[in-house]
Amino acid sequence: MKTKFKFSTILLAITLLINSFVINASEKNNFSKPDPEKDKVLIYVLKNILTRGHFVAKDLNDDFSEVVYKSFIDGLDPSKRYFTQEDLKDFSKYKYQIDNQLLRDDLSFYNLVYNRFLSEMKKAKSYYGSLLKQPFDFSKDETIDIDYEKVPFAKNDSQLMDYWRKQLKLQTLGRIQEQTQLQEEKVKKDKNFKVKSFATLEKEARAEVLKNMDELYVRIEELESDDWFSTFLNSVVGAFDPHTTYMSPNIKEKFDQDISGKLEGIGARLQKKGIYTHVFELVAGGPASKQGDLEPEDIILKVAQGDEEPLDIVGMRLDDAIKFIKGKKGTEVKLTVKKKLDGSIKVISIIRDVVELDETYVKSSIVEKDGKKYAIIDLPSFYIDFEDKNSRDSAKDMEKEIERLKAENVAGLIVDLRNNGGGSLKTAIEISGLFIDQGPIVQVKYRGENPVVKNDIDPKTQWEGSVVVLVNEFSASASEIFAAAMQDYKRAIILGGNQTYGKGTVQNILPINQFYPKYETDLGYLKMTIQKFYRVNGGSTQIEGVYSDIAMPSRFSYMKFGERDLDGALPWDKVPQAKYTKTNSYSNFADVIYNSKQRISASSNFQLINEYAKWLKKNQDETSYSLNYKKFFQESETKEIEAKKFKSVFDYKSDLTFTSPKYEQTLLKADNSLADKRIAWHKNLSKDMYISEALNVISELKLRDKSTMIKN
Repeated sequence: MKTKFKFSTILLAITLLINSFVINASEKNNFSKPDPEKDKVLIYVLKNILTRGHFVAKDLNDDFSEVVYKSFIDGLDPSKRYFTQEDLKDFSKYKYQIDNQLLRDDLSFYNLVYNRFLSEMKKAKSYYGSLLKQPFDFSKDETIDIDYEKVPFAKNDSQLMDYWRKQLKLQTLGRIQEQTQLQEEKVKKDKNFKVKSFATLEKEARAEVLKNMDELYVRIEELESDDWFSTFLNSVVGAFDPHTTYMSPNIKEKFDQDISGKLEGIGARLQKKGIYTHVFELVAGGPASKQGDLEPEDIILKVAQGDEEPLDIVGMRLDDAIKFIKGKKGTEVKLTVKKKLDGSIKVISIIRDVVELDETYVKSSIVEKDGKKYAIIDLPSFYIDFEDKNSRDSAKDMEKEIERLKAENVAGLIVDLRNNGGGSLKTAIEISGLFIDQGPIVQVKYRGENPVVKNDIDPKTQWEGSVVVLVNEFSASASEIFAAAMQDYKRAIILGGNQTYGKGTVQNILPINQFYPKYETDLGYLKMTIQKFYRVNGGSTQIEGVYSDIAMPSRFSYMKFGERDLDGALPWDKVPQAKYTKTNSYSNFADVIYNSKQRISASSNFQLINEYAKWLKKNQDETSYSLNYKKFFQESETKEIEAKKFKSVFDYKSDLTFTSPKYEQTLLKADNSLADKRIAWHKNLSKDMYISEALNVISELKLRDKSTMIKN
């Protein structure tokens, strides 16, 4: 509480400072066009919040300026398609001046780069259009390097055009190869199949590339000035650390949806195809699915709110169309739809409702091994709805799920956190508390202050049986807090990739308008790093993540994508250890780990995965491609021959049968869509060698007799 109060005091001081800013922004309410005054307000607010509230005290100096300079230019032109070295000469006069400009709320650098970017984008349409009119010369011996971080900017417009030529040539060549292989497969099945000539395939490939480029530029042209300015703002705030970001109102809405696992609307996933909004998928159990008339691939032409006049959304950007289709629970939306089956036009009325995204919630499966029942609990994220305290969250759901599994007499739990990117710190602490009596779970530290220990204060232990936690390289943040707590208490064996992602920082989301209430329109949000996580043993989860007790090879074993590979990531450090008592729950902890490691090292399946991971890393590092037709095909054939060695890398089938817990079986009878999803999940579990090894481990674990437990 003390730390929170101090941080609130800092924010109050920032608010008072910012409210002295003199721009009269309250009259500005239309941001579809560039609004210099609004942009200055955002810069002013953000720099003051960041310099006072961010975990790292960072000076706005030349080094900072250089980071923003590079980040913004790379953010606009990551493939080196627009800017030349001549442009960079013009930009470079601001390379070490951006810090000074930000202090003066001066946007000269942004305006210069942004306006040049718009100009170059318009020229680019003529580049790719003219280049794709004529056949490429595939007999020429030349290469392209697609590691654009290493590729220098083009010297001038002439070389830039050549960059475009090579990129388009590579795309065309890839499509020719794809169609050639399809033809070869068809000839094997039908000897009378008429094979197209290389010239025909080349022409069709160029036409397809042109179509894709046109569609890309339709999407680019839908972006507004606010979208591009957000790129600049993220270059500024991202110079503090990779997880500090500016969130526009639209992005914040999507973030809330992701972390709560629900939304209000019709329950349909939409996608843009050309100028039309298509229905991609219906959410099982959602309003559209229950109503029954809307189907995947239907085209939505108009949207009406109840009995109001319908609004034509053809040609509208997808984000804007979604705004009109979504809405509050209980309201009516009428969609004018072109049906996919017969092309008929139909008006479909749907009453909006809360749509729960089933795939984001806790679920479990039961399996029998050696005469005992075990449960796999899949926890996709640490979800919570901060706006509705009575809503379901991951901690409540986890507690309920464990209680149901106890009723089925399961002997152990495997908590699957693979690909769980985190979420709510609160629920991570509460879920950790389900497995221990009480005590510290994590330490959090503000800038310049001592760490604060976050405790599980509930003496109740929801689950006293065996626990295995399954992680991978994408388990991050709150996942790492839970896994680290279970490891430090010796409450669970951690099984998975060598180490988890390594995100050990805490972000707070601040509505920018609270610092500048004069502005009536939503200015967006700042997601700012304000704390770092530390394990109860004192080590940070930042960079290091959590090292598995039992490391298993995976396809990601040698790839670069963790926190340690991010530019500007905060460093690892440590704080004093918290006072906690290890549970020492198991009498054979070390033996079980040893046995598992022996099985893994002797497993031909895991040996092959390790070879496959090395091969993937080698391919990742090879970024140069020949643009000569024969050499390109030869290189591709070599890779295909190598790939055949790994064709069976994940071919695995256990003899285990996975079923839904009893409470869910009633639900499955009433919901065919949910039943289909569970059938698919159970089938995948039976083919998952990581799950199989986790079951081997948990079946060997022996709980200590409580009366003989040694605590330290």
